[in-house]
Amino acid sequence: MNPSFHLLPHSATTASGRYDALFITQTIVLLTVALAIAILIVVFSVRYRAGSKADRSNAPTSARAVEIAWTVTPLVLFIATFIWAAYDFTQLYRVPPDAMPVFVVAKQWMWKLEHANGKREIDELHVPVNRPVRLVMTSQDVIHSFYVPAFRIKQDVVPGRYTTIWFIATETGEFHLHCAEYCGTDHAAMGGRIIVMQPGEYTAWLARGNTQPGMAARGFELYRRYGCSGCHEAQASVHAPDLHGLLGRDVHLSDGRSLIADEAYIRDSILLPRKDVVAGYKPIMPSFAGQISEEDLLAIIEYIRSTGGDHARASQ
Repeated sequence: MNPSFHLLPHSATTASGRYDALFITQTIVLLTVALAIAILIVVFSVRYRAGSKADRSNAPTSARAVEIAWTVTPLVLFIATFIWAAYDFTQLYRVPPDAMPVFVVAKQWMWKLEHANGKREIDELHVPVNRPVRLVMTSQDVIHSFYVPAFRIKQDVVPGRYTTIWFIATETGEFHLHCAEYCGTDHAAMGGRIIVMQPGEYTAWLARGNTQPGMAARGFELYRRYGCSGCHEAQASVHAPDLHGLLGRDVHLSDGRSLIADEAYIRDSILLPRKDVVAGYKPIMPSFAGQISEEDLLAIIEYIRSTGGDHARASQ
């Protein structure tokens, strides 16, 4: 056997071991059940074949214990693995409050990534080891899928909405990044790498050669340029909702619904302002659809985050 052969890809995050254990357990259960059924089929086919000397007299009309066993045992096993998988799935959405945000915009055929301090990357992502990282992702054109086999994470990246995924890398090194959704002619070439570094090295890398303003600072300039401050600040003459500390806050809507403000809500409020109108306010805000790029939207959101908030995520 080739000594470099591995049954599963290399594991490099805190969650990947749990996913591997779940996968192996499910595989063992399924193979065990399939093997047991196959053995019984062969045994019965040989023993009770036409012309065999098997005693067919006084054949039982029922076997309640056997029927219960072959129904309940697989059911319990499958429900147990379902509960296990459901628990791990919920953990994907329980983001640690201290998670480091990274903003991802996918397009044919590249990954554009930006850190909170404004440093940008293409087809590469540098992150520190043993620190939670939260990716906020959207697509500029078609559906893509952010897939890192060693991290056991795969999340669709969809135009017109934000999707998120988080991870904690457990070792330094380079790990392959792929697009796992067919996205056009050069889909196979849409890849990259995740570079996991020691915290000190990452901090030095993050500051090195960065001439971009931080995302929050750039977002504030965009917030003023597009006239948001003329309506949403306390001194504004227009009656509009206060955006300070908005992320994570409960928002009550004019149709009686309520929601927790997240990145998707802010994006929709800018591009589709009549979708979720805040209670007590008139739907007078114009749409900025087609006027603001995805990168600028993310910068405005990061500015709003810098004013406080994220109460819901911090309390999880």
